[in-house]
Amino acid sequence: MLENKEGQKIPKLSLVARQNGDWTKLTTDDLFAGKKVILFGLPGAFTPTCSSTHLPRYNELYPVFKENGVDSIICLSVNDAFVMEAWEKDQKTDNILFLPDGNGEFSNAVGMLVDKSDIGFGKRSWRYSMLVNDGVIEKMFIEPEVEGDPFEVSDADTMLNYINPSAKLPSEVTILTKPGCPFCNNAKALLKEKGYAYEEVSLGSGVSFKSVRNLSGQSTVPQVFIDGKHIGGSEELTKYFQK
Repeated sequence: MLENKEGQKIPKLSLVARQNGDWTKLTTDDLFAGKKVILFGLPGAFTPTCSSTHLPRYNELYPVFKENGVDSIICLSVNDAFVMEAWEKDQKTDNILFLPDGNGEFSNAVGMLVDKSDIGFGKRSWRYSMLVNDGVIEKMFIEPEVEGDPFEVSDADTMLNYINPSAKLPSEVTILTKPGCPFCNNAKALLKEKGYAYEEVSLGSGVSFKSVRNLSGQSTVPQVFIDGKHIGGSEELTKYFQK
């Protein structure tokens, strides 16, 4: 039976991580004391939902959380420090602290350690998220206790809606480019200047000018899309921001 620990203090523990190739000991006081922190726990590094959805969305919404008073976001899994370090490099998420709970001590202390031996995982963290204020658990979103790996309430959008239901979400931007294109570089520089994070799709293996034409109706790059709307190339992007 999973335990909701709202209103209780974070347990005093030390966890060992690897950062920039070196061993680091992190205490829960270091991580939570005097801070407003989001921590989300998940079953395993490199696993499908964790890598494709759970982690990336928290990283994407980090600037919005920051604007709403959150000091840091922690991703915790019952994996060893080397696995978490490798996963961090693979995910390229600059805004998240990857915290290995190798012995499951933290997960057990907050009531989220479960047995997944049936799929060869052994003891792992259940999927959940929590908001911690100065070392006290203010809110927990715990996935329902059903078979499999439910992902319904511990997501970043649910947490943001709890913190501030009126928070403005960042625009979703995709830019189609090709290597060595100066107009593409200009468009990317302009997006960065205006504070827009973007997903870049570069022409190459699996992506051709046929794809560009089918998506945008144009045969040139860059082609920029903002919140599902086709903006156009670098000149059209400049006009868009001038408006």
